[in-house]
Amino acid sequence: MSQTVPSVAAGREFLAIPGPTNVPDAVLQAMHSPALDIYAGPMVALTDTLLRDLKRIFATSAGRCYIYAANGHGAWEAALTNVLSRGDKVLVLESGRFAIGWGEAAKMLGAEVEILPGDFRRAVQPEQVEARLRKDTKGEIKAVLVAQIDTASGVINDIPAIAQALRAAGHDALLCVDTVASLGCVPFEMDKWGVDLSMSASQKGLMTPPGLGFTAAGPRALEAHKKANMRTPYWDWTFRDGPVHYHKYCGTPPEQLLFGLRAAFDLMFAEGEANVFARHRALAEAVRRAVAVWSEGQTFDFNVTEANERCDTVTPVITRGGESAQALVDYCGVKCGVVLGRALGKTEGRGFRIAHMGHVNAPMVLGVLGAVEMGLKALKLPHGSGGAAAAIDYLAGAVPA
Repeated sequence: MSQTVPSVAAGREFLAIPGPTNVPDAVLQAMHSPALDIYAGPMVALTDTLLRDLKRIFATSAGRCYIYAANGHGAWEAALTNVLSRGDKVLVLESGRFAIGWGEAAKMLGAEVEILPGDFRRAVQPEQVEARLRKDTKGEIKAVLVAQIDTASGVINDIPAIAQALRAAGHDALLCVDTVASLGCVPFEMDKWGVDLSMSASQKGLMTPPGLGFTAAGPRALEAHKKANMRTPYWDWTFRDGPVHYHKYCGTPPEQLLFGLRAAFDLMFAEGEANVFARHRALAEAVRRAVAVWSEGQTFDFNVTEANERCDTVTPVITRGGESAQALVDYCGVKCGVVLGRALGKTEGRGFRIAHMGHVNAPMVLGVLGAVEMGLKALKLPHGSGGAAAAIDYLAGAVPA
């Protein structure tokens, strides 16, 4: 005799949102530790290792790294205030919501902001960047702001090509890159690519709870810092370079978060950065295989139109006709215990996002895809059948026995 089941959501909830992401047990355990003396001994040694390893993760030997008790929005402000003066002009490269948000912060701080218009479904076009900078014959633009990955749109921007566009235009603007949704998940080569200033945060690929922000300043950014008049006490690099340990945090360090970050770095290095990147690539492609099959039903589609511009950390899915996808999001959450990311920016209300970044593996991704496909069937939403199976087939071939 058949029986109606009200829900199958009991058990561990699957968090499939693009930040905060799942925190490894080892990180949680490391945080469950007593406070240390902030002036000497183990705490000083911990800071030294974290700053050393941040340089490794940002791939900079020439730059300096700084740690803040802040989220990514705080790290935005840290980056801006340390290199800009009031009235400086910045060029914001639109490819989603987050570089725009960084530009909005710059405007509130006193900068003049110009947005280079982009497409919410496309990456930044480097040739457009070069063309705009060539027109700036007086060198009024002091910084260019771009996100390597925008979690709202799901694009990955070609940072080496954008850096080359600045060089081709013969322009001296600082290239400033938001790596919140990319660092620790996909390659980022600050020195090799010619990036002057990078910022990031702890709650995505770095597998640590929200609350830590980072900046990495290259030689040109450090030089600009000397004459920047947006500088404020908390964010200021000069103060944080001071001789006393607590200067590194402009006061009391966020100790338990730092304990967690140390454990997260250790996990990353034990896996090996190349393997971390390959894992993200494989799991992202599995999600893309599933979405491609579902899209055959003509109800859903990728937000990012060009396959090579889809990032490896989050896949935003939109409805083709602009209909709401909330029923599917609610079904996955309430009935299955799978929390999908809400659509942001220009797709808000008509899509969802599947995150695949940080502490994530095949069962987690396949579980999310299975719940989504279950919801599509239960709600009788038109879709191509067999998306989850396509993901399994791909991974079976990509991960050999």
